[in-house]
Amino acid sequence: MPVKDPVNDIVISGLGLVTPFGAGVAPFWRGLLEGRSALRPAGRFEAPSYRGEPVGEVPGPGPAAGTPRKSAYARAAIGEAVEAAGLPGVPRDALVILVGQAPYPGPETVADAASDPAAHREFLGPDPAGALGPAFAPGRVLHLSHACASAVFAVGFAREALRAGVAPLAVVAGSSVLNRYEYASMDVVRAVGREAARPFDTGRAGISLGEGGGAVVLEPAGHARARGHATDLVVAGAACRVAGAKAAASDAELIAGCMRDALADAGADRLDHVHAHATGTVQGDAAELAAVESIAAETGSDALPVTSHKGAIGHLLHISGAPALAAAALTLRTGTVPPTAGLTAAEGTDRVVLPTAPLRLPSARTAAVNSFGFGGNNATLVLRGV
Repeated sequence: MPVKDPVNDIVISGLGLVTPFGAGVAPFWRGLLEGRSALRPAGRFEAPSYRGEPVGEVPGPGPAAGTPRKSAYARAAIGEAVEAAGLPGVPRDALVILVGQAPYPGPETVADAASDPAAHREFLGPDPAGALGPAFAPGRVLHLSHACASAVFAVGFAREALRAGVAPLAVVAGSSVLNRYEYASMDVVRAVGREAARPFDTGRAGISLGEGGGAVVLEPAGHARARGHATDLVVAGAACRVAGAKAAASDAELIAGCMRDALADAGADRLDHVHAHATGTVQGDAAELAAVESIAAETGSDALPVTSHKGAIGHLLHISGAPALAAAALTLRTGTVPPTAGLTAAEGTDRVVLPTAPLRLPSARTAAVNSFGFGGNNATLVLRGV
Protein backbone atom coordinates (compact mmCIF):
# COMPACT_ATOMS: atom_id res chain seq x y z
CA MET A 1 0.00 0.00 0.00
CA PRO A 2 1.41 3.46 -0.91
CA VAL A 3 2.89 5.51 1.92
CA LYS A 4 0.72 8.55 2.62
CA ASP A 5 2.57 11.83 2.37
CA PRO A 6 0.07 14.74 2.58
CA VAL A 7 2.70 17.34 1.67
CA ASN A 8 3.52 15.58 -1.59
CA ASP A 9 -0.03 14.54 -2.47
CA ILE A 10 -0.81 15.84 -5.96
CA VAL A 11 -3.94 17.95 -5.76
CA ILE A 12 -6.31 19.52 -8.25
CA SER A 13 -6.00 23.26 -7.78
CA GLY A 14 -8.23 24.44 -10.61
CA LEU A 15 -10.62 23.23 -13.30
CA GLY A 16 -11.83 24.93 -16.46
CA LEU A 17 -14.30 23.89 -19.15
CA VAL A 18 -15.95 24.93 -22.38
CA THR A 19 -18.82 22.57 -23.28
CA PRO A 20 -22.04 22.53 -25.29
CA PHE A 21 -23.64 24.01 -22.16
CA GLY A 22 -21.40 27.08 -22.57
CA ALA A 23 -18.18 28.42 -21.09
CA GLY A 24 -17.40 27.43 -17.52
CA VAL A 25 -17.58 24.56 -15.06
CA ALA A 26 -20.74 25.97 -13.44
CA PRO A 27 -23.00 25.74 -16.53
CA PHE A 28 -21.75 22.21 -17.16
CA TRP A 29 -22.49 21.10 -13.60
CA ARG A 30 -25.88 22.79 -13.61
CA GLY A 31 -26.81 21.04 -16.86
CA LEU A 32 -25.76 17.67 -15.43
CA LEU A 33 -27.75 18.12 -12.22
CA GLU A 34 -30.83 19.11 -14.20
CA GLY A 35 -30.48 16.05 -16.42
CA ARG A 36 -30.51 18.17 -19.56
CA SER A 37 -29.01 17.29 -22.91
CA ALA A 38 -27.30 19.81 -25.17
CA LEU A 39 -27.34 17.34 -28.08
CA ARG A 40 -29.28 18.42 -31.17
CA PRO A 41 -28.89 18.57 -34.96
CA ALA A 42 -25.93 20.73 -35.96
CA GLY A 43 -26.40 24.40 -36.66
CA ARG A 44 -22.82 25.05 -37.76
CA PHE A 45 -21.07 21.73 -38.37
CA GLU A 46 -21.04 20.18 -41.84
CA ALA A 47 -19.29 17.08 -43.17
CA PRO A 48 -19.82 14.55 -45.95
CA SER A 49 -20.47 11.81 -43.39
CA TYR A 50 -22.86 13.91 -41.27
CA ARG A 51 -26.53 13.00 -41.78
CA GLY A 52 -28.29 15.14 -39.20
CA GLU A 53 -27.50 13.20 -36.03
CA PRO A 54 -27.57 15.08 -32.71
CA VAL A 55 -24.20 16.62 -31.82
CA GLY A 56 -22.92 18.79 -29.01
CA GLU A 57 -21.93 22.19 -30.42
CA VAL A 58 -20.49 24.95 -28.24
CA PRO A 59 -23.10 27.74 -28.29
CA GLY A 60 -22.48 31.32 -29.35
CA PRO A 61 -20.91 33.03 -32.34
CA GLY A 62 -17.44 31.61 -31.70
CA PRO A 63 -14.07 33.38 -31.57
CA ALA A 64 -13.01 36.29 -33.73
CA ALA A 65 -12.25 35.62 -37.37
CA GLY A 66 -8.83 34.06 -37.85
CA THR A 67 -8.73 32.50 -34.38
CA PRO A 68 -8.92 28.69 -34.48
CA ARG A 69 -11.75 27.46 -32.30
CA LYS A 70 -9.54 24.73 -30.85
CA SER A 71 -7.08 27.28 -29.52
CA ALA A 72 -9.89 29.56 -28.32
CA TYR A 73 -11.63 26.78 -26.39
CA ALA A 74 -8.38 25.61 -24.82
CA ARG A 75 -7.39 29.14 -23.84
CA ALA A 76 -10.78 29.83 -22.26
CA ALA A 77 -10.58 26.60 -20.24
CA ILE A 78 -7.02 27.35 -19.13
CA GLY A 79 -8.07 30.86 -18.10
CA GLU A 80 -10.84 29.52 -15.86
CA ALA A 81 -8.61 26.82 -14.38
CA VAL A 82 -5.74 29.12 -13.46
CA GLU A 83 -8.15 31.66 -11.98
CA ALA A 84 -9.75 28.92 -9.88
CA ALA A 85 -6.24 27.95 -8.78
CA GLY A 86 -5.62 31.51 -7.58
CA LEU A 87 -3.00 32.23 -10.23
CA PRO A 88 -2.68 35.35 -12.41
CA GLY A 89 -1.77 33.17 -15.39
CA VAL A 90 0.14 30.05 -16.35
CA PRO A 91 3.48 30.29 -14.50
CA ARG A 92 6.50 30.26 -16.78
CA ASP A 93 8.00 27.33 -14.88
CA ALA A 94 4.83 25.22 -15.15
CA LEU A 95 4.74 21.98 -17.10
CA VAL A 96 2.01 22.22 -19.74
CA ILE A 97 0.63 19.09 -21.37
CA LEU A 98 -1.59 19.70 -24.38
CA VAL A 99 -3.69 16.72 -25.46
CA GLY A 100 -5.13 16.12 -28.89
CA GLN A 101 -5.45 13.91 -31.91
CA ALA A 102 -2.40 15.42 -33.60
CA PRO A 103 0.03 18.18 -32.56
CA TYR A 104 -0.34 21.64 -34.00
CA PRO A 105 2.45 21.89 -36.62
CA GLY A 106 2.53 25.61 -37.23
CA PRO A 107 0.96 28.01 -39.75
CA GLU A 108 3.03 26.91 -42.74
CA THR A 109 1.76 23.33 -42.65
CA VAL A 110 -1.81 24.47 -41.99
CA ALA A 111 -1.73 26.87 -44.92
CA ASP A 112 -0.48 24.12 -47.22
CA ALA A 113 -3.01 21.52 -46.08
CA ALA A 114 -4.76 20.09 -49.14
CA SER A 115 -7.94 21.73 -50.30
CA ASP A 116 -9.47 22.97 -47.05
CA PRO A 117 -6.97 24.48 -44.60
CA ALA A 118 -9.73 25.62 -42.22
CA ALA A 119 -11.05 22.08 -41.83
CA HIS A 120 -7.53 20.74 -41.41
CA ARG A 121 -6.85 23.30 -38.67
CA GLU A 122 -9.90 22.07 -36.72
CA PHE A 123 -8.45 18.55 -36.68
CA LEU A 124 -5.08 19.58 -35.26
CA GLY A 125 -4.26 20.08 -31.61
CA PRO A 126 -4.53 23.58 -30.13
CA ASP A 127 -1.80 26.00 -31.15
CA PRO A 128 0.35 26.46 -28.00
CA ALA A 129 0.72 30.20 -28.64
CA GLY A 130 -3.02 30.57 -29.13
CA ALA A 131 -3.88 28.49 -26.06
CA LEU A 132 -1.22 29.83 -23.69
CA GLY A 133 -0.28 33.21 -25.07
CA PRO A 134 2.90 34.13 -26.99
CA ALA A 135 4.85 34.98 -23.82
CA PHE A 136 4.80 31.44 -22.45
CA ALA A 137 8.09 29.52 -22.57
CA PRO A 138 7.58 26.95 -25.39
CA GLY A 139 10.12 24.50 -23.97
CA ARG A 140 7.69 23.67 -21.17
CA VAL A 141 4.94 22.42 -23.50
CA LEU A 142 4.46 18.71 -24.21
CA HIS A 143 1.94 17.07 -26.49
CA LEU A 144 0.31 13.77 -25.51
CA SER A 145 -2.10 11.61 -27.48
CA HIS A 146 -3.74 8.41 -26.23
CA ALA A 147 -6.94 8.51 -28.23
CA CYS A 148 -10.05 9.23 -26.16
CA ALA A 149 -8.16 8.56 -22.92
CA SER A 150 -5.64 11.34 -23.61
CA ALA A 151 -6.71 13.77 -20.89
CA VAL A 152 -6.66 11.13 -18.15
CA PHE A 153 -3.32 9.77 -19.36
CA ALA A 154 -2.01 13.35 -19.23
CA VAL A 155 -3.18 13.85 -15.64
CA GLY A 156 -1.46 10.59 -14.68
CA PHE A 157 1.71 11.72 -16.45
CA ALA A 158 1.59 15.15 -14.77
CA ARG A 159 1.17 13.49 -11.37
CA GLU A 160 4.36 11.46 -11.84
CA ALA A 161 6.28 14.46 -13.23
CA LEU A 162 5.31 16.60 -10.24
CA ARG A 163 6.28 13.84 -7.82
CA ALA A 164 9.67 13.67 -9.53
CA GLY A 165 10.18 17.42 -9.15
CA VAL A 166 10.17 18.18 -12.88
CA ALA A 167 8.09 21.31 -12.26
CA PRO A 168 6.34 22.97 -9.33
CA LEU A 169 2.97 22.95 -11.07
CA ALA A 170 1.34 21.38 -14.14
CA VAL A 171 -1.48 22.33 -16.49
CA VAL A 172 -3.23 19.69 -18.59
CA ALA A 173 -5.34 21.19 -21.34
CA GLY A 174 -6.87 20.51 -24.71
CA SER A 175 -9.88 20.97 -26.90
CA SER A 176 -12.04 19.24 -29.44
CA VAL A 177 -13.90 20.71 -32.40
CA LEU A 178 -16.42 18.89 -34.53
CA ASN A 179 -14.62 18.26 -37.82
CA ARG A 180 -14.96 16.09 -40.88
CA TYR A 181 -11.95 13.88 -40.16
CA GLU A 182 -12.86 12.68 -36.68
CA TYR A 183 -16.55 12.48 -37.51
CA ALA A 184 -15.78 10.23 -40.48
CA SER A 185 -13.48 8.06 -38.35
CA MET A 186 -16.27 7.45 -35.84
CA ASP A 187 -18.88 6.95 -38.53
CA VAL A 188 -16.86 4.42 -40.53
CA VAL A 189 -16.63 2.09 -37.51
CA ARG A 190 -20.40 2.51 -37.00
CA ALA A 191 -19.98 4.11 -33.58
CA VAL A 192 -22.19 7.16 -34.23
CA GLY A 193 -25.80 6.80 -33.12
CA ARG A 194 -28.64 8.26 -35.18
CA GLU A 195 -30.29 9.50 -31.99
CA ALA A 196 -28.80 11.25 -28.97
CA ALA A 197 -26.47 9.07 -26.90
CA ARG A 198 -28.06 7.28 -23.95
CA PRO A 199 -25.31 5.75 -21.82
CA PHE A 200 -26.36 2.63 -19.89
CA ASP A 201 -29.85 2.69 -21.39
CA THR A 202 -31.19 -0.61 -22.76
CA GLY A 203 -32.09 1.23 -25.98
CA ARG A 204 -28.69 2.83 -26.52
CA ALA A 205 -27.40 2.67 -30.09
CA GLY A 206 -24.17 4.65 -30.35
CA ILE A 207 -22.25 7.78 -29.47
CA SER A 208 -22.95 11.44 -30.11
CA LEU A 209 -19.94 13.63 -30.79
CA GLY A 210 -19.43 16.94 -29.04
CA GLU A 211 -16.87 19.71 -28.81
CA GLY A 212 -15.30 21.96 -26.19
CA GLY A 213 -12.21 22.49 -24.10
CA GLY A 214 -10.89 21.48 -20.72
CA ALA A 215 -8.03 22.30 -18.36
CA VAL A 216 -6.78 20.98 -15.03
CA VAL A 217 -4.18 22.62 -12.76
CA LEU A 218 -2.24 20.18 -10.57
CA GLU A 219 0.45 20.71 -7.93
CA PRO A 220 1.84 19.15 -4.78
CA ALA A 221 -0.33 19.94 -1.76
CA GLY A 222 2.61 21.53 0.04
CA HIS A 223 3.25 23.88 -2.89
CA ALA A 224 -0.40 24.92 -2.95
CA ARG A 225 -0.47 25.60 0.78
CA ALA A 226 2.80 27.56 0.63
CA ARG A 227 1.23 30.00 -1.81
CA GLY A 228 -1.94 30.22 0.32
CA HIS A 229 -4.26 28.18 -1.89
CA ALA A 230 -6.70 25.81 -0.18
CA THR A 231 -7.21 22.46 -1.89
CA ASP A 232 -9.74 19.70 -1.31
CA LEU A 233 -9.11 17.10 -4.03
CA VAL A 234 -6.20 14.68 -4.26
CA VAL A 235 -5.36 12.61 -7.33
CA ALA A 236 -4.84 9.64 -5.06
CA GLY A 237 -4.43 6.89 -7.63
CA ALA A 238 -3.79 6.43 -11.33
CA ALA A 239 -3.50 3.53 -13.74
CA CYS A 240 -2.75 4.11 -17.41
CA ARG A 241 -2.49 1.00 -19.55
CA VAL A 242 -1.97 0.29 -23.25
CA ALA A 243 -3.29 -3.11 -24.32
CA GLY A 244 -3.14 -2.81 -28.08
CA ALA A 245 -4.00 -6.44 -28.77
CA LYS A 246 -7.54 -6.01 -27.45
CA ALA A 247 -10.35 -3.48 -27.71
CA ALA A 248 -9.93 -2.21 -24.15
CA ALA A 249 -13.16 -0.24 -24.15
CA SER A 250 -15.10 -3.49 -24.74
CA ASP A 251 -13.11 -5.83 -22.49
CA ALA A 252 -14.56 -6.09 -19.00
CA GLU A 253 -11.49 -7.71 -17.47
CA LEU A 254 -9.10 -5.08 -18.86
CA ILE A 255 -11.36 -2.33 -17.51
CA ALA A 256 -11.64 -4.01 -14.10
CA GLY A 257 -7.87 -4.52 -14.01
CA CYS A 258 -7.27 -0.84 -14.68
CA MET A 259 -9.71 0.20 -11.95
CA ARG A 260 -8.18 -2.32 -9.56
CA ASP A 261 -4.68 -0.97 -10.18
CA ALA A 262 -5.80 2.63 -9.64
CA LEU A 263 -7.49 1.74 -6.35
CA ALA A 264 -4.37 -0.10 -5.21
CA ASP A 265 -2.22 2.91 -6.15
CA ALA A 266 -4.54 5.10 -4.08
CA GLY A 267 -4.41 2.71 -1.14
CA ALA A 268 -8.21 2.76 -1.19
CA ASP A 269 -10.34 -0.08 0.13
CA ARG A 270 -13.63 1.59 -0.75
CA LEU A 271 -15.12 3.43 -3.69
CA ASP A 272 -18.07 5.78 -3.36
CA HIS A 273 -18.72 6.80 -6.96
CA VAL A 274 -17.65 6.04 -10.53
CA HIS A 275 -17.80 8.57 -13.34
CA ALA A 276 -17.83 6.15 -16.24
CA HIS A 277 -16.40 6.43 -19.73
CA ALA A 278 -19.80 5.13 -20.98
CA THR A 279 -20.33 6.63 -24.45
CA GLY A 280 -23.63 4.96 -25.31
CA THR A 281 -22.39 2.03 -27.39
CA VAL A 282 -23.97 -1.36 -26.78
CA GLN A 283 -20.75 -3.30 -26.25
CA GLY A 284 -18.67 -0.64 -24.48
CA ASP A 285 -21.24 0.27 -21.85
CA ALA A 286 -21.98 -3.40 -21.11
CA ALA A 287 -18.30 -4.21 -20.62
CA GLU A 288 -17.72 -1.22 -18.35
CA LEU A 289 -20.81 -2.00 -16.30
CA ALA A 290 -19.66 -5.60 -15.83
CA ALA A 291 -16.23 -4.34 -14.75
CA VAL A 292 -17.69 -1.89 -12.24
CA GLU A 293 -19.97 -4.61 -10.87
CA SER A 294 -16.91 -6.77 -10.18
CA ILE A 295 -15.08 -3.88 -8.48
CA ALA A 296 -18.17 -3.13 -6.39
CA ALA A 297 -18.21 -6.74 -5.24
CA GLU A 298 -14.50 -6.66 -4.37
CA THR A 299 -14.88 -3.46 -2.34
CA GLY A 300 -18.05 -4.58 -0.58
CA SER A 301 -20.39 -2.06 -2.17
CA ASP A 302 -24.04 -3.01 -2.67
CA ALA A 303 -25.14 0.26 -4.30
CA LEU A 304 -22.25 1.96 -6.11
CA PRO A 305 -23.51 5.06 -7.99
CA VAL A 306 -22.30 5.23 -11.61
CA THR A 307 -22.95 8.03 -14.07
CA SER A 308 -21.73 9.48 -17.39
CA HIS A 309 -21.76 12.99 -18.87
CA LYS A 310 -21.86 11.90 -22.52
CA GLY A 311 -25.64 11.83 -22.79
CA ALA A 312 -25.55 15.53 -21.87
CA ILE A 313 -22.74 16.98 -24.01
CA GLY A 314 -21.61 14.11 -26.24
CA HIS A 315 -18.19 12.54 -26.54
CA LEU A 316 -15.40 15.15 -26.63
CA LEU A 317 -12.91 12.48 -27.75
CA HIS A 318 -9.34 13.17 -26.54
CA ILE A 319 -10.41 15.85 -24.04
CA SER A 320 -13.44 13.92 -22.71
CA GLY A 321 -11.56 13.16 -19.49
CA ALA A 322 -11.70 16.84 -18.47
CA PRO A 323 -15.49 17.07 -18.02
CA ALA A 324 -15.38 13.61 -16.43
CA LEU A 325 -12.86 14.85 -13.84
CA ALA A 326 -14.92 17.99 -13.23
CA ALA A 327 -18.08 15.93 -12.69
CA ALA A 328 -16.35 13.56 -10.26
CA ALA A 329 -14.69 16.44 -8.42
CA LEU A 330 -17.99 18.27 -7.97
CA THR A 331 -19.69 15.07 -6.84
CA LEU A 332 -17.15 14.83 -4.02
CA ARG A 333 -17.37 18.55 -3.24
CA THR A 334 -21.17 18.75 -3.16
CA GLY A 335 -22.11 15.25 -2.05
CA THR A 336 -24.44 14.91 -5.05
CA VAL A 337 -24.23 12.46 -7.94
CA PRO A 338 -25.77 13.88 -11.12
CA PRO A 339 -28.01 11.71 -13.30
CA THR A 340 -27.03 10.43 -16.73
CA ALA A 341 -28.92 12.47 -19.32
CA GLY A 342 -31.00 10.37 -21.71
CA LEU A 343 -31.17 7.40 -19.35
CA THR A 344 -34.77 6.18 -19.07
CA ALA A 345 -34.56 2.37 -19.12
CA ALA A 346 -31.43 1.45 -17.19
CA GLU A 347 -29.57 -1.82 -17.62
CA GLY A 348 -30.24 -4.33 -14.87
CA THR A 349 -27.53 -4.35 -12.20
CA ASP A 350 -26.76 -6.13 -8.95
CA ARG A 351 -24.38 -3.83 -7.09
CA VAL A 352 -24.53 -0.65 -9.19
CA VAL A 353 -26.98 2.25 -9.06
CA LEU A 354 -27.58 4.20 -12.30
CA PRO A 355 -29.25 7.45 -11.19
CA THR A 356 -31.94 9.07 -13.33
CA ALA A 357 -32.22 12.00 -10.88
CA PRO A 358 -29.70 13.72 -8.58
CA LEU A 359 -28.61 11.37 -5.82
CA ARG A 360 -27.43 12.69 -2.46
CA LEU A 361 -24.18 11.11 -1.31
CA PRO A 362 -22.93 13.33 1.53
CA SER A 363 -20.39 10.83 2.86
CA ALA A 364 -18.61 10.31 -0.48
CA ARG A 365 -14.82 10.49 -0.15
CA THR A 366 -13.47 8.57 -3.17
CA ALA A 367 -14.45 8.64 -6.83
CA ALA A 368 -13.04 6.85 -9.86
CA VAL A 369 -12.89 8.35 -13.35
CA ASN A 370 -12.70 5.92 -16.25
CA SER A 371 -11.47 6.83 -19.72
CA PHE A 372 -10.91 4.42 -22.61
CA GLY A 373 -9.86 4.80 -26.23
CA PHE A 374 -9.04 3.04 -29.47
CA GLY A 375 -5.73 1.22 -29.66
CA GLY A 376 -6.19 -0.33 -26.24
CA ASN A 377 -5.70 2.93 -24.32
CA ASN A 378 -7.42 2.62 -20.96
CA ALA A 379 -7.00 4.72 -17.84
CA THR A 380 -8.54 5.23 -14.41
CA LEU A 381 -7.95 7.97 -11.87
CA VAL A 382 -9.05 7.84 -8.24
CA LEU A 383 -9.86 11.15 -6.58
CA ARG A 384 -10.01 11.57 -2.83
CA GLY A 385 -11.66 14.41 -0.98
CA VAL A 386 -9.73 15.97 1.88
